[in-house]
Amino acid sequence: MENHHKVLMLMVYTFFFSSTPSFSKQNTFTTIVPYQFIQYNDTLVSAAGTFEAGFFNFGDPQRQYFGIWYKRMLPRTIVWVANRNNPIQNSTVILKLTHQGSLVILDGSRGVIWSSNSSRIESKSVVVKLLDSGNLVVKDANISSENGKVLWESFDYPGNTFLSGMKLRSNLLTGPYKYITSWRSPNDPADGDFSYRVDTHGFPQLIVAKGTKLLYRAGSWNGFLFTGFSRQTHGIYNLSFVVNDKEICYQYEIMSSSITSRMTLDSDGFQHNFLWLDMTENWKVTVTRPANRCDHYAFCGINSNCNINDSPICECLDGFVPKFQAKWNSSDWSGGCVRRTKLNCVNGDGFFKYANMKLPDTSSSWFDKRLSLEECKTVCLKNCSCIAYANLDARDGGSGCLLWFDVIVDMTKHVDQGQDIYIRLASSELDHIKNKRNLNMKKLVGTFGGVIAFILGLTALLLVSSTFRKKLGYIKKLILWNHKEEKKEDDLATIFDFSTVINATNNFSNKYKLGEGGFGPVYKGILAYGQEVAVKRLSKTSGQGTEEFKNEVKLMATLQHRNLVKLLGCSIQQDERLLIYEFMPNRSLDFFIFDSTRSKLLDWTKRLEIIDGIARGMLYLHQDSTLRIIHRDLKTSNILLDINMIPKISDFGLARSFMEDQAEANTNRVMGTYGYMPPEYAVHGSFSLKSDVFSFGVVVLEIISGKKNRGFCDPQNHLNLLGHAWRLWIEERSLELIADILYDESVSSEIIRFIHVGLLCVQHKPENRPTMSSVVFMLKGEKLLPKPSEPGFYAGRDNTISTGSSSKGCSVNEASISLLEAR
Repeated sequence: MENHHKVLMLMVYTFFFSSTPSFSKQNTFTTIVPYQFIQYNDTLVSAAGTFEAGFFNFGDPQRQYFGIWYKRMLPRTIVWVANRNNPIQNSTVILKLTHQGSLVILDGSRGVIWSSNSSRIESKSVVVKLLDSGNLVVKDANISSENGKVLWESFDYPGNTFLSGMKLRSNLLTGPYKYITSWRSPNDPADGDFSYRVDTHGFPQLIVAKGTKLLYRAGSWNGFLFTGFSRQTHGIYNLSFVVNDKEICYQYEIMSSSITSRMTLDSDGFQHNFLWLDMTENWKVTVTRPANRCDHYAFCGINSNCNINDSPICECLDGFVPKFQAKWNSSDWSGGCVRRTKLNCVNGDGFFKYANMKLPDTSSSWFDKRLSLEECKTVCLKNCSCIAYANLDARDGGSGCLLWFDVIVDMTKHVDQGQDIYIRLASSELDHIKNKRNLNMKKLVGTFGGVIAFILGLTALLLVSSTFRKKLGYIKKLILWNHKEEKKEDDLATIFDFSTVINATNNFSNKYKLGEGGFGPVYKGILAYGQEVAVKRLSKTSGQGTEEFKNEVKLMATLQHRNLVKLLGCSIQQDERLLIYEFMPNRSLDFFIFDSTRSKLLDWTKRLEIIDGIARGMLYLHQDSTLRIIHRDLKTSNILLDINMIPKISDFGLARSFMEDQAEANTNRVMGTYGYMPPEYAVHGSFSLKSDVFSFGVVVLEIISGKKNRGFCDPQNHLNLLGHAWRLWIEERSLELIADILYDESVSSEIIRFIHVGLLCVQHKPENRPTMSSVVFMLKGEKLLPKPSEPGFYAGRDNTISTGSSSKGCSVNEASISLLEAR
């Protein structure tokens, strides 16, 4: 049979390549029949156009692959690769179907590169189709239904992506097991080190492993879902898990046809769940696992419990003590815990209940679906090695029996709704726990009574006072009176434990890094309850420091507006200074407007809405907030976009507050970003509310044009963006400034008005610039617009800028500065 197959492949290869077909024509197929082929640049498309298959590469034409991707989503997202371990080294390549039902990839110089090995003698009429599920199938052509007799399917040979409808199937009789395997790297789909699979030992559980080493457990199946999963994050999925004597099978379905979702295992061993957002045309990560240290397998050692919300996060189970006390005290928990009192197997043992838990490792467990929980307890007591029991199925009040033996491994406090488990202890330990809890309850009652008395007294005091808020302030000051100087800046914000931030960012992993600014690097974080945050970490090399940190905390804690990013809190650990903000999934404005592809995602309606939102945020800072705030570093990279593309002003490290009657101030420490600074600030260190107005005007012109002020250079006149916009304005050619985004004539007049307002904001003299309240009215067309004068830093035809200094042309360098130095 093997020789017959080799001869067949040789005949196919000789037939095809001896005919020297043309490879220039591009075709799109919906089906492939025997001896019909797909060549380089041809594609196979699913019926509804959801998925597309064809040859592709990662930028190296000498390494070609045949794969499947989402047709309408950019950038291209690969979900399956046929020849992942054997790339094709030239473009003389085809994929074709034999009459026996085998898919083969043939290289013009090397012959057969890959084969599905799906030859079936029972079917002589076969066809290849790409289904809208992303499944590539070889099926009997005589059966029209997509559910017809399938001879081979790509879903049986998964890569690094788990799609809706795909099954991770383990045949317990014949094998093989099907599982997800990571890529070697983001640009190399060859088999990586990590696998996402169902462990069939004991009661089956879902795991991520590196080779044979278990790294993360999603847990065992409890009838609803795997015990390590959050019910909140899986509301859109319908999970299915089948366990019987013949096979174990896990799959999921999306509950709404309007939702597109995928799960991937990346080259570092992290599992990510993605949702496609139509509004932003981008993938959003909804879940990442492991999400924190408690997710790492056996992080606290044996016979312990890990709770990410506790400090320390590891504790021995009741009735157990650290095996190595000194190491445990120094946060080395790997040694785990041992019993304080040995079990008495014959008589006297009992069980202590732990509620709301992610059940421990079940690879050495025993289970029976027929037993009740009480029968489960009886069975465990009769076996001297049995140390814990729980319901197998959590539905309808619980049913079935699950037993653990010898040691408890990898038990954690569940993130929302876990299960009850009963840990076996000697009777003396149960008495000890009972007495300790009674004592703690008495202390709690006493403390609670004191608190109630204090609250009642305080309430009475405040009720009779006509200065409630002032007294509340006095009380707060008294509470903070004895705090150390270095923590005074924290009194207005939530204080995050440093270990919480470490867990949320995976110890500031580069994988979580979003970017870097003048303050330092910014990381995405995922808190224990699933909330996404952005963490700004003060860099030791930053031009900013503790003063800027204090400033941002104090200011942002008092500012609340729809168009300002929300500060959630801060964290201090020795020389570490961290700011924790709400996470903006669409990153910053410059990420879109300065990219030729992503800029198309912002139509003119959205661009003008963003400008209006920024203006309203600045108006709040200048006029409507308790303090009058000058931002001093307003720029497109400091405008963040939420999930609905609503702009939010961020980065208040350089901001300053003004008294009600204060007009301007001076500084010898000029900080900000060239290209957004007004002349009076960059040259003389003088700043006022009109300084922000200038920066706002630059941002407006950048959004309209899609060009950076200091990244743009008009080659004919050697002008930066402001100079170019001014020249077009005075020549009545302002529409030439508009970015290459389609617009209706009906909106052109509105765009012109926004350009007009932008030029008014960037005028050289501060007194000529409008206030932000005027800007908001002018953007809405509710105010007549005066004529703008020459902008600041305008380089005319004689190359002389308005400040009186000379220039040899426009600069294309943009850098934030601190003390007139690049930061």
